[in-house]
Amino acid sequence: MAAPLAQASAGAPLALLSPGGLWLLALLGPLVLLYILKIKRSRRRVPSTWLWAAAQRDLMARAPFRKLVAQLPLVLQALALALLALALARPASRGRELTGDHVAIIIDASASMSAAARGPAGEPTTRIELAKQLARDLLSGLSPGSDALILEAGRDARLVAALDRDLVRLRAAIDPIAARDVEGDLGAAVALGVDRLRQLGGARRVVVITDGNLARPASLRGVSLPLEVITVGEPVDNAAIVRVDVRSGSEAAAGASGERQEGREEVQAFLVVANFGAQPRDVYVTMRQDSALDVLSSRRVLVKPGERLPVVLTFRPSPGDYRKGLVFELSPPDAMPLDDVAYGRVPAGDKLPVFLAASGAGRGDPGAGGPPGAASGGSAWLERALASDPMTSVTSGSLADLLGAPGLDPDTFVVIDGACPPDPPGGDLLIVNPPPGRCSGTLVGQALERPALTSWDTADPRLRFLTLDGVHLRSASSLTPEAAAQALIRAQEGTIATDISTSSRTGTLLGFDVGESDWPLKASFVLFVRNLLEQARAHRAHGITGPARTGEPLRVSVPATARDLQAIGPAGERLDVAQRAGVAVIAETPRAGLYRLAWQGPQAGSVVVPANLTSVAESDLTPRPLLAEGGGEVAVSSAAGQPDAHVEWTWLLALAALAFVVVDVWYFTRAPRPLRGGDSPAG
Repeated sequence: MAAPLAQASAGAPLALLSPGGLWLLALLGPLVLLYILKIKRSRRRVPSTWLWAAAQRDLMARAPFRKLVAQLPLVLQALALALLALALARPASRGRELTGDHVAIIIDASASMSAAARGPAGEPTTRIELAKQLARDLLSGLSPGSDALILEAGRDARLVAALDRDLVRLRAAIDPIAARDVEGDLGAAVALGVDRLRQLGGARRVVVITDGNLARPASLRGVSLPLEVITVGEPVDNAAIVRVDVRSGSEAAAGASGERQEGREEVQAFLVVANFGAQPRDVYVTMRQDSALDVLSSRRVLVKPGERLPVVLTFRPSPGDYRKGLVFELSPPDAMPLDDVAYGRVPAGDKLPVFLAASGAGRGDPGAGGPPGAASGGSAWLERALASDPMTSVTSGSLADLLGAPGLDPDTFVVIDGACPPDPPGGDLLIVNPPPGRCSGTLVGQALERPALTSWDTADPRLRFLTLDGVHLRSASSLTPEAAAQALIRAQEGTIATDISTSSRTGTLLGFDVGESDWPLKASFVLFVRNLLEQARAHRAHGITGPARTGEPLRVSVPATARDLQAIGPAGERLDVAQRAGVAVIAETPRAGLYRLAWQGPQAGSVVVPANLTSVAESDLTPRPLLAEGGGEVAVSSAAGQPDAHVEWTWLLALAALAFVVVDVWYFTRAPRPLRGGDSPAG
């Protein structure tokens, strides 16, 4: 490991001068010359010359110069000129020196760097501001001719300033750096800095400025260049919300017999509050809707040191509350306000909307003897299985009703029997008994008479906990999926069920009419439908990818027909968003909060998606050892132990020079002293 880069000079502070301004000292010669040159006087006839005896001696002398006499204006002007020359030379006392021909300075910009801290004079500040000031001080200590580059280490590495020798530009590049609401990864920034310096000659060094609270403490191992880590900030106690989960449930109520019964729908928020300090914390945990001041629910809890306490907050939603943003807060706030706030979203209701669309040309329910044309036997069995789940709301209709339904809930579980329309609306999809041809990427082929089932994908969530042993089919269509891995149910004659999922929805294709089989008479059919509903319900509650973590890309399911997509960040800023195949992607979520997406089209709508830090590693503000190669520790020095940065004296010297000029002007323009009795004019 290299020696520390920040070193104090031995003995007295070292004076640094730039020779560019010392050329002004050459003007001292002409100044003195002006004071020793004779003054060429004009001749005048006077009654007596005794008052001008000295002037007469000058006229009689043949030498062009006279004796130099120390006069106050000469001294003032010489001092002013010398001070101005020194000021232009930018003198400074240097207490810190950063050696190396090429230096990479890496500033940790993770969430923990937003924690409160104290400056050198005890003034309140933050860790990131201390890090930025330290980086400026290091730049001031660069050796003449050396250059530096600046890197910001958040979740990803970002080059703030390329290699440069201009300290003004480098300092200006440091100013916009701010702590982000993300877990930091110093390893990526160090690797980038080493890569930029590897091809250069001379002495190369890497300096990392961090608070030591790293999500990945082993990320600094195996660095090929000399590495110095300087820490800022002191350990402080902190409490944080480290987990958030919001679900829709039912309020438990006591029945007439005293037994617990399911009551009204309620929103249940499950939080985990962690105390990383050495003292117990008495905090209030509150829940409110976004942009509202009224508290929906609150609890007062005592969190012991090192404890992670689960907290449950509930409230009864109204129809207008569904899909609205929620804000959870800890009060009073502490040294790191960022993790005292978390975000969630009200689920879309306890009952999953289901739309069953039938082609209308069927043979009636074989078990009930229904009339032909009312609904196919498969549709009747599907409707019964869907309606058996008390947490669903089933709507039946024709395919035209489905395609023309205005305001269809985008999370509706859609079941289509006997048809395969392109891009059907809604959320998760089940297509049963499609006609021959291409259907969502799967080729529906010839009919198979009495296929014998041989295998099914038990690892797929749709087929878990069930068996298809003993299921007999009258006929089925042969299916050819785009990839062999998409096959869900196989018969001896070929595949009869496939996965037709896209990036925005989960899709299942059954190549047979369930009414022409004995599957509905078995428990596995009900389990299959229940698995589909549970999967659709989970997607509805959290979206296709679930709540996002800060720093990660945000993927949100939107209708495939969506257009004019707009994304708004937590502070109201407009964000770039990409859309493809029913998925909207925001490349980066640097701030915790609620992100809003809105779109136009046949299924116009909007959605609120929460993004949270919820990082134990960032919220724990106690320092952790940094592991080096072989399990050792990285050499770490504290910024508090570093010598003070150099101090420039340019402005002080310039002000002193100005003061001498002002005194000189005053001396020449002052009023003459009045003569007293007995004084001679020459005196």
